[in-house]
This record gives sequence, C-alpha cells and structure tokens, in this order.
Amino acid sequence: MASEPAEEIVRTYRGSDGDRTKALYQRLEALGPAGLVAVQLLRAQKNSERAKTYRSRRSRFAAYDTKEWAMDKLREALMAHAAALGIVWGWGEDEGQPFHKHVLYVELPTGQVSFHAAVRGGGPDYEKRWDGVRGVSADRIIRWAARLLSSTERAVA
Repeated sequence: MASEPAEEIVRTYRGSDGDRTKALYQRLEALGPAGLVAVQLLRAQKNSERAKTYRSRRSRFAAYDTKEWAMDKLREALMAHAAALGIVWGWGEDEGQPFHKHVLYVELPTGQVSFHAAVRGGGPDYEKRWDGVRGVSADRIIRWAARLLSSTERAVA
C-alpha cells in the first residue's frame, strides 16, 4: 500500500533525493494550476530553509539566489492562477528586517505562509497582516499539497 501523501511529501521535502523530488513535482503539476502553485511553494520554502543553514558566504549567496529564483517562479504561478484558485496573495513589508524586509504572503486553505525577500517582486499589495505564527510555513504547504494529492487519488479510486 502506498504511503499517505503527507508522509510522502515530508520524506521528499526533508530529503535530498533529486529523482524522488522530480517525481513528486511531476505528480503535483499533473493536477493543473493548483498543483503547479504547490510545486512552486514547496520549492520556495525548501530553498528558503536551506539558505538559512549555510555557513560559508559563497554557499549562502548561491542559496539565496536559488531562493529568489524559486520565489519568482512562485510569483509567476500566482499571477497566472491565484484568482481562479481563490488564493489571496501579495506583498507586504516587515519593518523589523533591515535587509529582507519585503514579504510575499500567500493564504492557503491550511493557513498563511510567507517569504522574505531583499527586493519586492511584481504583484499586488497584501492588504492583511502577518498572522503572527512563526515556523509553520513548511507544514502548511505540505498539508495543502497532500490535500491536493489525496483529493485527486480519492476521485480516481
């Protein structure tokens, strides 16, 4: 029996198996616009987490470049599909951050997620506030992606 989608996504997200990650992203992308947004959220979140862990300056800069690329792909997916999916998103500012003060907020059915950036990307202003909950973006993204996969698998069964 296949593992639950959430367990599979957590193993893939926490691991470093490129083939497993590619296979998961392909399954999600096959779901259409919601799956594409889920892939971009997973990429942005994983790159965001990794960028914070590197010690060497060179690795950290490379990781932040990759994070910015992932955030740009997420922004493109949101620009194209958020309205049709009913996803509210936009840019705000975190005045407590001197450098990465621009914040991309995305409201998922599982809760708000956010990503800090040095430069504000294109897209709307975010009219709401940060929900004040730290360290939950990965869990909220994983749970939403798992719901997408679960609902599709139930519909096929």
